[in-house]
Amino acid sequence: MSERGRVSLIKLRLAMLGTWAAVTALASLIFAAVLSYIGSSFLSVYSIIGFVVFFHIIQWLLGPYIVGAIYRVRPVEGQMGWLAESVARISAASGIDRPPKTMIAEIDIPNAFAYGSPLTGPIVAVTRKLVNSLPREEIEAVIGHEIGHIKHKDVALMMMISIIPAIVYYLGYSLLFSSSRDRGGGAALIGIALIAASFVFNLFVFYMSRLREYFADYHAAKVVPDGARHLQRGLVRIMTLTGRLPKSEVAHFDQFKAFFIVDPDTSIRAYGDIDRLVEEVKNSKPSLAMEIFSTHPHPAKRLRHLDNYIPSYSVG
Repeated sequence: MSERGRVSLIKLRLAMLGTWAAVTALASLIFAAVLSYIGSSFLSVYSIIGFVVFFHIIQWLLGPYIVGAIYRVRPVEGQMGWLAESVARISAASGIDRPPKTMIAEIDIPNAFAYGSPLTGPIVAVTRKLVNSLPREEIEAVIGHEIGHIKHKDVALMMMISIIPAIVYYLGYSLLFSSSRDRGGGAALIGIALIAASFVFNLFVFYMSRLREYFADYHAAKVVPDGARHLQRGLVRIMTLTGRLPKSEVAHFDQFKAFFIVDPDTSIRAYGDIDRLVEEVKNSKPSLAMEIFSTHPHPAKRLRHLDNYIPSYSVG
């Protein structure tokens, strides 16, 4: 790896560690303050925490079945068998002993996603539209990205960090509308403050989600031959193909778009040489206001990040 690639990776890891530390430390302070305020009613706090944690665990365990049903996911077979071979080969290069299940999602949008739980095991799914539209080397770079999510176990990480804003919100909601012990305006003000704090915590969750996408991109660049360049092309090709679909078709998948390798809302309408399109997207100006509420990095920043893992003599 080049020097700039190592520096980029160090910054990425520090950002993920710093975000996790900041969220957990701030949440701990808030919980301690709420417990101190409530005093002998601390059981109600733990009841809320227990309910939120239980709900998230059930969602994590059963979510893959819901995702599989919505995206009409089924095992690969026949002429698609090469996908399973690619997943197994890239998994071995990633140091994963048992490759994830390989699935085809029968939806008319080019994309891919990784998901799973202890009940289903890890799963990598690619849509039939993606298989029929991208060159094989770009598909393998996309698979490398998805296997990166599995290697890093970031689905479980996102579940753990997303519990925090949910707990803070329900604590605030409980204080705002609870009439126990007639706490008056003080409890209501604290409740409003906690609800506002849950919004801020969600911004941290979005930021962590964007960091994990960068980290999975790095993984594809590491384990797939010329993976950074092929992933750049694959990402832009997915964006252009999605841009040609009716908006009503894309809107069907908004609810679970965080699963996808590319946010369908970042589609573009463009034609021409793929390397030229990569450079055009790379040079576009990110919108900070839009990105802070996004689960995915802005495409321009993402493509420039991948540049860090392309040997300097081949960039451009």
